[in-house]
Amino acid sequence: MSQFVSVFDILKIGVGPSSSHTLGPWRAAQQWISKLKRTSVFLMVDAIQIDLYGSLSLTGKGHATDIAVSMGLSGADPEYIPIAEIDEIIRNMKASGLLYLNNERMISFSFEAIHFQKAFLPFHPNGMTFTAYHQNEMISQETYYSIGGGFVIQDDDTLVDKIEVCNQNFPFPIHRAIHLEEYCKKENLLISEIVFQNELILRSKDTIYKELQRIWDTMLECMYIGCHAKGFLPGGLQVKRRAFDTHTKLIKDARYSNPQEWITAIRSSEVKFREILKWVSCFALSVNEVNASLGRVVTAPTNGSAGVIPAVLMYYLVIENHQADFEQIQKFLLTAGEIGSIFKENATISAAMGGCQAEIGVSSAMAAAALTEVLGGAPSQCLVAAEIAMEHHLGLTCDPIGGLVQIPCIERNAMGAIKAINAAEMALETDPDEVKVPLDLVIDTMWETAKDMNKNYKETSEGGLAVTVRVVDC
Repeated sequence: MSQFVSVFDILKIGVGPSSSHTLGPWRAAQQWISKLKRTSVFLMVDAIQIDLYGSLSLTGKGHATDIAVSMGLSGADPEYIPIAEIDEIIRNMKASGLLYLNNERMISFSFEAIHFQKAFLPFHPNGMTFTAYHQNEMISQETYYSIGGGFVIQDDDTLVDKIEVCNQNFPFPIHRAIHLEEYCKKENLLISEIVFQNELILRSKDTIYKELQRIWDTMLECMYIGCHAKGFLPGGLQVKRRAFDTHTKLIKDARYSNPQEWITAIRSSEVKFREILKWVSCFALSVNEVNASLGRVVTAPTNGSAGVIPAVLMYYLVIENHQADFEQIQKFLLTAGEIGSIFKENATISAAMGGCQAEIGVSSAMAAAALTEVLGGAPSQCLVAAEIAMEHHLGLTCDPIGGLVQIPCIERNAMGAIKAINAAEMALETDPDEVKVPLDLVIDTMWETAKDMNKNYKETSEGGLAVTVRVVDC
């Protein structure tokens, strides 16, 4: 049985700075709480220990993994918790030495109970073990793995277990890009239309529209917040927020009071040709500055690459098509999500497994395909665009300085967005029948590259810029 990865599994709302190291561990803590309840030991728990392994340990504090697991244990939901409350909850937890377990019962807790183990577990680089005690006796111990994009599994899990729907029930079961292309040709449908038919098996039409709207609203709000926030990012590197200054110069004296009016203001500003790349970069930087400050973003397909898709979609709305409405936004997100799911099934979207090619590379491919569709490209040209975008990210390493999702991560989103736009433009001028390298082969190459890559360049902060740039107390 082939797995089915929904668009809403690829595009998830959560808290920064990392889907693998923040959102995943947060969700793992919630899953463990559920298991404690199913096994009837929840009320017995009086002490907890968390062991973070491999990549989760090596960049753990920089990626706020200790904060994430603590928040998950407290019962807070990353999708809905007011961001401003996170600091207060953690501060009270540290001051009192108490954890309000699942927001139901108080137990003793210290952040010293979170152990950073540099050893790698054999199943996946992002491993974590939760242990519960009652009167010093262990009553539960479970190991989870954060496998990228906020997905969490255990050793014997599969994504099918999470979906609980047989792939044969879907009108268009898709595992490879070639399957998607064949369906589009046979049915004379766009990629977004094929994907929409599959999503209807899981949820109603109204729910799909509602969730896509919520995803776009979150992306737009994130860009809006990032463009209007100044100062420095947390974490010790003293990285100045750049989106604010760039946006101030570009927006000039336009007047608006909310994100929707902001879009109208940009559309009305008669953007000059030389300003287009500045706007795209500004949109991408804004998202990832919000992400770096533990703000709310949409995994696309990860937190570290969250800026590419909203930046390219915003480019389409304010530069390419001023008449675009929510129908085009839906098409863009559905197409992007499907491309991301194909990468997820056949390679990885985890930087701990594949380096940054698995994050920025995949997000750029997703955005390129989506932009090509809304610009009128054929499905085959959309796949060409995704191939071009990924081909020129192959081998990209993940080497965050100080373990923070800031340098070089934030700038890479701007570069990924610009490459996506370029890839879409090239694909629109390409005859797909003349393409030498199909998307599936590039995905296979990316996975082989990931397996060949030295582990120091896979989100460990033990290679590349992370070691050549010496930083103290970050």
